[in-house]
Amino acid sequence: MTKTIDAMTVVRILKDIIGEEIATIQYGILSGKVDTLIMLPFSFNIAFSTVLIPSISGSLAKNDINSAIKRIKFSILITILIGIPCTIMMATYSNELLTLLFPRAVQGSTMLKYASFTVIFVLLTQTINGALQGMGRVNIPVIAFGIGAIIKLALNILLIPSFETIGAIYSTIISSIVIFLICFIELKRNINIEFEISKFIFKPIIASVIMYIATKIVYLKAYFISNYSIKFIVSSIIGILIYIISIICLKTLSKDEVFMFPYGQLAYKKLKKFKI
Repeated sequence: MTKTIDAMTVVRILKDIIGEEIATIQYGILSGKVDTLIMLPFSFNIAFSTVLIPSISGSLAKNDINSAIKRIKFSILITILIGIPCTIMMATYSNELLTLLFPRAVQGSTMLKYASFTVIFVLLTQTINGALQGMGRVNIPVIAFGIGAIIKLALNILLIPSFETIGAIYSTIISSIVIFLICFIELKRNINIEFEISKFIFKPIIASVIMYIATKIVYLKAYFISNYSIKFIVSSIIGILIYIISIICLKTLSKDEVFMFPYGQLAYKKLKKFKI
C-alpha cells in the first residue's frame, strides 16, 4: 500500500521542488533500500500471524475462549519482543546497517532512522489481523487498511512539499499507527483480553535498552577489530545474546508461554538447572 502510494506521489510532487533526477534518486533510496530493510522483521513475524488463524478458529469452534486468548497474547508478546529491538537497532544503527548491506551506496541513513518507527506498528497489526481473521472478522483489516491508505495519500500530498522524502515517511508512520489502533480496538471489542503493561511494554523495552547499551559498548571498545562492518556484526550478535538473557532474567515469558515454543519444555528444564 505504502509503496504504491509513494510511487504515485513522491517523484511527481518532488520534481517541481528539487528536480526530477534528484527526486527519482531519493525515491529509489526510499523504495529500494529503506522499505526493503523495514520489511525484514515483517518476514520473520509472518509465521505467528499465519499460525494464529487456524488455531484461534479451532479454539473458538470448541468454545474454548481461554485457549484462544492465551494464543493471541503469546503471539502479540513475541511480536513485541521482535519488534521493539528491531526498531531500536534500526533507529540507532541506521548508518552501520546501510554501510554493511550497501557499502558502495550508503545514502539513506536518516530515512531509515525515521522509518524504523513503523516496524513495531506494522508487526503488531500483522499479528492482530491474524487473530481477527481467526475470529472471522475478516472485514476489519480491509477497512483499517482502506482508512490508512486515505490518510497516507492525504499526508503525502501535505507533507512531501515541506519535508521532501521524509514527509512520505512521516505519513507512513501516522497511517501505520492509525491502522494498528483500529485493529487493536476491534480485537479488544470482540474478545475480552487484557494486556499487562509491565509484561508487554516495560520488560521488552528494558531488555531492548540493555541490548542497545551492550551492543554500543562492544562496538566502541572492540579496538582489536579494525573492520567496522565486522565490528558491527560481532557487537550485534553479542547484543542479541544479552537481549535473550535479559528476557529470561526479567521473566517476561511465563512457564506456559515457554512451553508453546518448539522444544520449550526441554528449554525450561535446562533453565531450571541454572535456577533461572
